[in-house]
Amino acid sequence: MKAMAFVGFKKSGKTTTVEAVAKVLKEKGYRIAIAKSMHVDFDREGTDTWRFSKVADAVLVRAHDTDALLFKAKDINALLSMVSADVMLLEGFKGIKHVPKVICAKSEEEVKELNDGLAVAVSGVIASKGIKEIDGLPVIDATKEPEKLAELVLKRGFMLPNIDCGLCGFNCAEMARLIVRGEKSVNDCVVLSSRPKVTIKIDGQVLPLKDWVQELVEKTIKGMLSAMKGYREGKKIEIVIRE
Repeated sequence: MKAMAFVGFKKSGKTTTVEAVAKVLKEKGYRIAIAKSMHVDFDREGTDTWRFSKVADAVLVRAHDTDALLFKAKDINALLSMVSADVMLLEGFKGIKHVPKVICAKSEEEVKELNDGLAVAVSGVIASKGIKEIDGLPVIDATKEPEKLAELVLKRGFMLPNIDCGLCGFNCAEMARLIVRGEKSVNDCVVLSSRPKVTIKIDGQVLPLKDWVQELVEKTIKGMLSAMKGYREGKKIEIVIRE
């Protein structure tokens, strides 16, 4: 999944930029997910949903305007893994370190303050001032050139596992900065480049499976087959289901 964080201070144009990019990508046929960082209590203490969340692992809410799943993710990647999409756009999340960023700013000073080595471009309010480049970063006006910004997301967007396994010789934040600088690629991430343990195809098309889904399918199938004659541990298992 391609991922890009749009970071900036208040009134810097983050929402306008994300919306413009999402519209272009949606028109191109990509499945889009947007994650927004909120600095308010979404599920306020004393509400019915708050009471339910104290006794349930997840709470489903159906309202007149939308539906929601309320739960507490153990980390940001666990939260983002809840959706299946081609492109994940994050609004906010200034502290995220394993995803590249587009800085939305009102001034060059804000760009310098927010640039932590993960920025690939600048947009937002400052882009309307005619500035073309800041500290080597291209300045792209999402209101005039959303296609250019969308192509940047497709070309340079990525998301590392954020588990700091160290198998590549770096933690995920260090690897992300190396990828942004062009010194490494996503293929250098050992976790992402490893072959999946479980592959499911429907009409020849691979069905993307999260790690926990792969583990669930693997253990379920092996558990059922282990009691059958002819089953041997460690061998490749192929199952074909035809309608």
